[in-house]
Amino acid sequence: MIYQGFAGVYDELMTHAPYDEWVQWIQRYIKPNSAIIDVGCGTGEISLRLAAKGHMVTGIDLSEEMLAFAQQKAQAHKQSIQFLHQDMRELEGFEQTFQAAVICCDSLNYLKNENDVKKTFKNMFQLLEAGGVLLFDVHTPYKMEEVFPGSTYADQDEEISYIWQSDKGDHPYSVIHDLSFFVKDGDVYERYDETHEQRTFPFETYAAFLESAGFEQIEVTADFTNEAPQELAERYFISAKKPKTIV
Repeated sequence: MIYQGFAGVYDELMTHAPYDEWVQWIQRYIKPNSAIIDVGCGTGEISLRLAAKGHMVTGIDLSEEMLAFAQQKAQAHKQSIQFLHQDMRELEGFEQTFQAAVICCDSLNYLKNENDVKKTFKNMFQLLEAGGVLLFDVHTPYKMEEVFPGSTYADQDEEISYIWQSDKGDHPYSVIHDLSFFVKDGDVYERYDETHEQRTFPFETYAAFLESAGFEQIEVTADFTNEAPQELAERYFISAKKPKTIV
């Protein structure tokens, strides 16, 4: 196996990710055959599932390597999905609007300062048609403060093994993930290292940023349920509507 950067091992890392549950959550908020932009689409797993359900999907990501994998998958599944190299903080060239914008798999947590989150919400507001919905999930402060720090995850198979260690970051509610991959190359394993930093905010902060961007009907559930977050919730699922009439 040839190491092709983080994108090349991402799907191995996310083998057990509940993508179908993300799609079920999205489906609760959208109509059939919706135009959807999948923001931070990665290697396209959610884009592909949404397209298979008849939605018209555009996927954007900051990683060209991730997008290359996503495009290969779409071609293999004979799905017509437009994948674009874009930064959610600085969108360019969009003329169409969408019925829904989704930011899944805690992609928003890779934005490490408040202004970047605010800019992203404003960009999503502009991309949506009146009455459109923004859907995103993020780690809770509890998970950042109590679950991640000091934790270690590891897995291995014949082709690739990894160790994932997490520690507190420099900002409030932030964490640094140090990942080491061991990829088989002939008879030896080559080691590669990656560092990823994530940050989250309390729900009240996200809600204030969304209201500032113009959104309304802001709601939150937790951990793939329809229930409000409890003290030990690990993931917020947040929805926000663009008003049907902009005053």
